[in-house]
Amino acid sequence: MPTARAIHVALFALALAGITAARAPADPPANKHQRLLEYVGHDGQTRPVVNRDDWQRRRAQIIAGMEAAMGPLPKHDAELPLDPRIVEAKEEDGYTRLKLTIAVANPPSAETAGESTDRLPIYLLLPKRADGQRLPAMLALHQTTPIGKDEPVGLGNRVNLKYGQELAKRGYVVAAPDYPSFGEYPYDFRNSGYASGTMKGIVNHLRAVDLLASRPEVDAERIGVIGHSLGGHNAMFVGVFDERLKVIVSSCGWTPFHDYYGGKIAGWTSDRYMPRLRDVYELNPDRVPFDFYEVVAALAPRAFFSNSPLKDGNFDVAGVKKAMAAARPVYELFDAAERLQVRYPDSGHDFPPEVREEAYRFVDEALRK
Repeated sequence: MPTARAIHVALFALALAGITAARAPADPPANKHQRLLEYVGHDGQTRPVVNRDDWQRRRAQIIAGMEAAMGPLPKHDAELPLDPRIVEAKEEDGYTRLKLTIAVANPPSAETAGESTDRLPIYLLLPKRADGQRLPAMLALHQTTPIGKDEPVGLGNRVNLKYGQELAKRGYVVAAPDYPSFGEYPYDFRNSGYASGTMKGIVNHLRAVDLLASRPEVDAERIGVIGHSLGGHNAMFVGVFDERLKVIVSSCGWTPFHDYYGGKIAGWTSDRYMPRLRDVYELNPDRVPFDFYEVVAALAPRAFFSNSPLKDGNFDVAGVKKAMAAARPVYELFDAAERLQVRYPDSGHDFPPEVREEAYRFVDEALRK
């Protein structure tokens, strides 16, 4: 029979365990981003997503989280004149390559010496076509490279990253802009009026879609986006904010924040990206108000294809696998599970030929109906 002291010690241990359990959170904070089929009601209570209307409420909360980290999306003025200025035109095998700049509105708070617009350098690849034929189009976003937009249009040395050129040869009109501070686009982020370089990139990419939609060669109902690395996550970001994009292809572009270098998210915080992750959320992935589980799900029911190599040193494939599994029920809610696709090639941070070919067939399926 236990002694009185033993009973006292046991009761104390149980009480201490109860206090510890009460103080511990029911779920790690990161898990709230994985719980995609829950939303917060007007009363502050968590509710299940049981239909597509509920999902729109959840999606709006995802966008609010993204804007909390990136800064608010300015009002998109599609009526602002694009004012295209052609810098160069060159005939290539099967298409014409135009280099031009277009106008992008500056936010009122930008210190731009009175300039109301910014000039975005961009390539436009125009395939040969039958008279009057309207073609599908793709926005092609480049990786982190000094040459910027030259890479995807075939002017760089990376043979696996010429996806803009390859799509043009397949009959797609292609727009390839410079990301701010790359290529021919020097940029002062600190005086831009944007809370993040990421949001400035989104605004520019929306404007590039405006350009594609305005072209007589383009069927504005058949536009998508593709990108690698820097371009891979920016393809996803603009895809969330611009539902004109019917298919999104991200190569080596993402993993949830806790899986990015073990949760060391400083790489996301330069002026080019999201400095609020450092200045507001203290480099703590538990505090970041959105995650890539939600970004993927917010693309539903549109077509999303991810190239996520097993040996990608930047974006851990284990996190991709978790996020794709979490997002699948959202696609199933829309009877669109087949539109969510991922490939895991046995390679490093690259876009191998066989996976590119699969991605192009996926794009064909989405845009050539």
